[in-house]
Amino acid sequence: MNPNSKRREDYRRRRASTNLYRNQVFAKPKVTNKGNIFARICGIIAVFGICCSLAWAAHMYFTLHSAIDGESGNSATSARIANKQPISILILGVDQGIEGRHDRGNSDTLILATANPDKSKATMTSIPRDTLANILGDPGDKYNIFRVNSAYGVGGSSASMRTVSALLNVPIYYYVEVNMQALKNLVNAVGGVDVNVPFKFSYDWCDFHKGKQHLNGRHAVAYVRMRHDDPRGDYGRQMRQRQVITAVVNKAISVDSVANYRKLVKIFTKYVKTNLTFNDMLALALNYRNCSQNLDSNYIQGHDAWINGSSIQVAPTSELQKASNKLRTNLNLTKEVLDNDETRLNTMNEQNNNIKWKDPNPFTNYQIYHSVISSEEDNKSQSSADTSVNVNAIDK
Repeated sequence: MNPNSKRREDYRRRRASTNLYRNQVFAKPKVTNKGNIFARICGIIAVFGICCSLAWAAHMYFTLHSAIDGESGNSATSARIANKQPISILILGVDQGIEGRHDRGNSDTLILATANPDKSKATMTSIPRDTLANILGDPGDKYNIFRVNSAYGVGGSSASMRTVSALLNVPIYYYVEVNMQALKNLVNAVGGVDVNVPFKFSYDWCDFHKGKQHLNGRHAVAYVRMRHDDPRGDYGRQMRQRQVITAVVNKAISVDSVANYRKLVKIFTKYVKTNLTFNDMLALALNYRNCSQNLDSNYIQGHDAWINGSSIQVAPTSELQKASNKLRTNLNLTKEVLDNDETRLNTMNEQNNNIKWKDPNPFTNYQIYHSVISSEEDNKSQSSADTSVNVNAIDK
């Protein structure tokens, strides 16, 4: 046989084999690409999910933004909060809408809070609603000695801020005014709150047992409003108010409450007023959250007194000074000796009426001297009490 013929035959076999392999490759189903297709589908679904989440988050952000800032258009972060400086906030719980009230009402709760992000410390100082104070903010700034909670009835949150600021010699930068009707709805919106009830009692058809108890909105309102059956009176109520406020805030910022943001926004819009913008609140949540880990909670202890037939709490100068020092320290301010209408009234009563702060009995001879705001010369000659206290403005 011709050797050349054999080589040509081998060449034709190899070429045919190569062509057959190529045809098989082109004709074979692309089973090896199943993994890639599945991965691409998963990727598309993941991207779609992320887009939906971002859209929902953006919707929530702008809904909250609109609800909190309203039509004012003031959405900027305040310089103090943006610069992470210490802040003070007056929390007012007003009693409009409770027990059939539809007037402005008084501030049933007054808590002055401070937060210092550098020190990672916060304070909450409760001010008894019956504390004697010179009410600032009324027309003409008249000398007006009432219970401190009446400031809200005179001039709203602005008058309350001015009155408390002068009482404690502390600047107040922000306020949060909560209608007490909101408490019921807020507690329900976050699924209720857990508190440690100090003793067994019943109030407004609600029963409370000593120890840990879960409260719905109606029970929470009854829990913070009861006063007369508390052995500590208004001071015990202040403690319960701080309990519920802290629990509501913790639940409101928790993950399981995000789904209820629409309810919270609706309640916030209707019942809460504040000079904090949405961006302020966002910055507080991000930059001041460490302050809640070191919270100093306290109250101003007053002395019972009967003035013009009304029961009032008179805060000793030592109590006011102690509260002022603590608040100013957390605001990075130097301590200052209090010299205001309230401390001057205390001094004049100590000198003229032999007031003894350690006497456990209610004062019956504490007098309101008009001269505390007069000139020093008039103060020396003043010997009679001003009995023009408007007892009708004092909530009995």
